[in-house]
Amino acid sequence: MQYGPDPNSIYPNQNIKSICFIKNVIKRSNIIVGDYTYYSDPDGPELFEEHVTHHYEFIGDKLIIGRFCAIAKGIEFIMNGANHRMCSVTTYPFNIMGHGWEKATPALEDLPFKGDTVVGNDVWIGQNVTVMPGVNIGDGAIIAANSVVTKDIPAYHIAGGNPCKIIRKRFDDELITYLTELKWWDWPEDKIFNNLEALCSGDLTRIAP
Repeated sequence: MQYGPDPNSIYPNQNIKSICFIKNVIKRSNIIVGDYTYYSDPDGPELFEEHVTHHYEFIGDKLIIGRFCAIAKGIEFIMNGANHRMCSVTTYPFNIMGHGWEKATPALEDLPFKGDTVVGNDVWIGQNVTVMPGVNIGDGAIIAANSVVTKDIPAYHIAGGNPCKIIRKRFDDELITYLTELKWWDWPEDKIFNNLEALCSGDLTRIAP
């Protein structure tokens, strides 16, 4: 018996080619994406990697996205390669222009480094959102359209704006703790299938053991 779409398919629904499972189209080893996370873009969801910019293997940072995330068109993950040296008189990157200017190539330790960018599980990111380097977005968070995420967003919080700020919690602290420990996204396919109505209703008493 099939318990939902094949997580290894590019298009979960062959009739909707504007949505693809990201895991199955990425080629870079420094991007890690969980099952069922999708990118929606009528202009080519398969081009998700083009929305991860300034991402160079020699820098060593990773983009890590969990399972069951929904990411809308216009996303941009800006990675650490976008950073310029700020401890010098000028921030201008002479070295990348060549023609002798490469003598001013900065040491990696002189460049700001914010670490990996991490998006949790079951995160919804609206249209035209920019995520800055090193940001952590918690499980179950919602990021409003046109936001610029410059700081960490806690699990099960709604945030928006430029710069992105917390708008409110999705649930009370007790329920957030319960859901964080429940980790339904790690359940086997059949258990998710058998609990779909409960997961989509918010009535946790309906969840089968």
